Amino acid sequence: MVLPGETENRNYWRIAVAVLVGAALLRLAVAATLPRFPDEAYYWMWSSRLAGGYFDHPPVIALLIRAGGWPTTPLGVRFMPVLAGFVATLATASIARRVGGDRAALRAAVLIACIPLAAAGLILATPDAPLIAATSLGLYAIVRALEHPPRSQGSLAWWIGAGLALGLALCSKYTSVVLAAAVCIALVTRADLRARLREPGPYVATVLAAVIFLPVLLWNFRHGWVSFYFQLRHGITGPKSSTVAAVLSREGDYLGALMGLASPVLFVFFAAASVRGLSRHATGAQRVFAVVALFTVAFFGYSALHRRAEANWPGPAYVPAIVLLATLPWSVRATRWIRGGTVLAGAISLVIYAQAVAPILPIRPDRDPVAQAEGWDVVAAAVGRARDSLAAETRVTTWAAADRYQDAALLAFHDAHHRETFSLNLAGRRNQYDLWPGFMNLATLGENLVLVVDNTTELHYTVAALTPYFRTVRQGELVTLRREGDAVGDRQLWLLEGWKGGWPPRPYRRSA
Repeated sequence: MVLPGETENRNYWRIAVAVLVGAALLRLAVAATLPRFPDEAYYWMWSSRLAGGYFDHPPVIALLIRAGGWPTTPLGVRFMPVLAGFVATLATASIARRVGGDRAALRAAVLIACIPLAAAGLILATPDAPLIAATSLGLYAIVRALEHPPRSQGSLAWWIGAGLALGLALCSKYTSVVLAAAVCIALVTRADLRARLREPGPYVATVLAAVIFLPVLLWNFRHGWVSFYFQLRHGITGPKSSTVAAVLSREGDYLGALMGLASPVLFVFFAAASVRGLSRHATGAQRVFAVVALFTVAFFGYSALHRRAEANWPGPAYVPAIVLLATLPWSVRATRWIRGGTVLAGAISLVIYAQAVAPILPIRPDRDPVAQAEGWDVVAAAVGRARDSLAAETRVTTWAAADRYQDAALLAFHDAHHRETFSLNLAGRRNQYDLWPGFMNLATLGENLVLVVDNTTELHYTVAALTPYFRTVRQGELVTLRREGDAVGDRQLWLLEGWKGGWPPRPYRRSA
């Protein structure tokens, strides 16, 4: 399939692979320079205690980090997730190649290398990288299955591959159930695809995915389905706002996030390509891509009616949308717009990288995720000094804690010995630290605690809550967090000596 103005070139596939490799190497280089983000440190803590599941997500991200040898450097933590991101891009280009040929593969490679989704979502150690990789592999397997006649051995083999990929996706992030639902809708709503429901392949794939997902189910069963309950409340069944303005604001933010993942120009063409994929002239594979893309976007658009949708949630929708945009024919004028949108997306991605490495835009520190990750080596060093000094002074064990799970994970990551650091969660949402042994479980009477909290004008509510349970409570060092020499925040250390037993109720009310 040749776009207007294009000529044949036998090297398109080699160039596509070179583009993807170059983009992956660039992501690795940026990954080596970025500080550890709070959520990455949190997942790094998971990797030290492997399990069938965790409070927030299934276990694949922890397994990926652990596969790097429980690394303690930014690049080490991110290496396997970045590799998963490369697999995602290669699989996406391979899908385009199967559907539209080598030229389509090159277009898909350039698109996915340039869009901000890859620049931001495939560089960090988060569940999104393995999720997008599994989504891409699953769609590739489905395309190969549809190439074979129903009930053939080749079809069954590729449906098995699709089941393996779906199982991996489910073990990466619960939202991958949207992929399974969308594929089912696509098969049901088109006559030539419904014939696939009369062969064993889709059912074998479903059973295989369920078997792979079984350890996650067992973990949730043992923990009162806590992870499922949290994700349902977090994404779908949370309290609705009754005002139209609030709903419109959330939907507007969601639309802005969709555009931000691709650039506004490409977003329009991704949407157009997905709609065109529903036409009766589209192939069966293109119908599957269109339904997956549109259903994913619609699902999280519905979620935004209830709660604010996170920018990364609809990310997997762009895998099939990229394939459609790369494989469908476009007019000369549309092609020019697509190329311009791709250049714009690449420029946005480069600005993202530049801002991450050295701030060039006037973004407030509380809005800059990189700024929020800076300076924690200094805080951890101060906590280590206070911990060692207090232990030597009192001759009893001294523990460390923060009042938020992100802070606790960053402190443990940056601690020279990676010692136990608790998250107290007295007023915050529940998280994985609530399922691990806490201070009350491991400490004995008379032991100490170095606590890290925000610097507040009045006595911090966590300090106020803990004061009755310790013999002495005194203020420690105030540590300033800095990025490129500029202050971006601070943390106050408190020294709590001589635990008397007992603990404040949970959740602790600040007014109590």
